[in-house]
Amino acid sequence: RRLFFDTHALVCLLEENGFTAQQSEVIVSALVKIMDTNLDMIYKDMVTKVQQEIALQQVMSHIGGVKKDMIILEKSEFSALRSENEKIKLELQQIKKQVMDEITKVRADNKLNLNLEKSRVKELVSFAHGRCLNKVQFEQHAQQDRALTQTDRKIDTEVADLKTMLESHKLDNIKYLAGSVFTCLTVALGFYRLWI
Repeated sequence: RRLFFDTHALVCLLEENGFTAQQSEVIVSALVKIMDTNLDMIYKDMVTKVQQEIALQQVMSHIGGVKKDMIILEKSEFSALRSENEKIKLELQQIKKQVMDEITKVRADNKLNLNLEKSRVKELVSFAHGRCLNKVQFEQHAQQDRALTQTDRKIDTEVADLKTMLESHKLDNIKYLAGSVFTCLTVALGFYRLWI
């Protein structure tokens, strides 16, 4: 082990200041032993360059493994989100089709009922004209007209209710799709921040 001072010069300096040659050599050897012990203690806590390079390679291999895992996870997460969005789109289209079918059925039923009521009213009117109905029969006719207008109003309110229900389903689906998009963006930004 190299020493960074001149031991012979220290021996000479001690001899000049009144120590004997043997005393000076003992003091210098004691100092050398103390320094060796201190350096041993220091070297125990130190890492050699080779050990440092090995540790660095291990850390870099761990980082590479984590990057690969993150890429795999990112691909699987995005593919899962895409497939879920596709499922939601298909469900939305099915719900829209069902609602439109229900609206069409309700309209057809209401038109059929309306036509049946009109034909029945016409028959009653023609029958009433043929027999010269009195005032009571005209009141019945008025009641039937009122019933017919009430039926029309019911049809209109049912159609309006179905339209509002369709709009609320559309709004819910739009909210869900927006939430999915923002979730995808948040996950992407999270992965982006991990990369940087």
